[in-house]
Amino acid sequence: MKRLLAHPWLTIRVQIALGAIFIIAALPKIADPPSFAHMIYNYRLVPSPLINISALVMPWVELLAGLALILGAWKAAARTVVAIMLAVFIVAISINFFRDNAIDCGCFNVADRGKTHEQRIFDMKVDVFRDLGMLLMVGQLWYAGKREEDEA
Repeated sequence: MKRLLAHPWLTIRVQIALGAIFIIAALPKIADPPSFAHMIYNYRLVPSPLINISALVMPWVELLAGLALILGAWKAAARTVVAIMLAVFIVAISINFFRDNAIDCGCFNVADRGKTHEQRIFDMKVDVFRDLGMLLMVGQLWYAGKREEDEA
């Protein structure tokens, strides 16, 4: 099982998939920073002076981390950045879930979709489980990277 988890065939595919997910998530945010800033505001977690800068910087960090994973450049840094971002996303969505603050996460689309409170709460649960799944993917990359370092 350990050999399978660290197999280069799996690792390359996980890197590409995770990188593509982050690139796809970054593009609508880069294209529409004001809408993304509104999504960040809806979380009610970021101080007002940091909302706009977060809306401008975060998507580019996602894009660069995704590109690094796909290209295999700075793998350790990219997987660490992705893991930190996923952990922050999970915590932020969970806090709002427990507050009963039904938000659109702004993960892949920054347009307000006009969903009901119940639909948004359900989507938040799905978002957390999706992000936990991606965190498991990062775990596979860390494990494979550690095995690679040990063998070198």
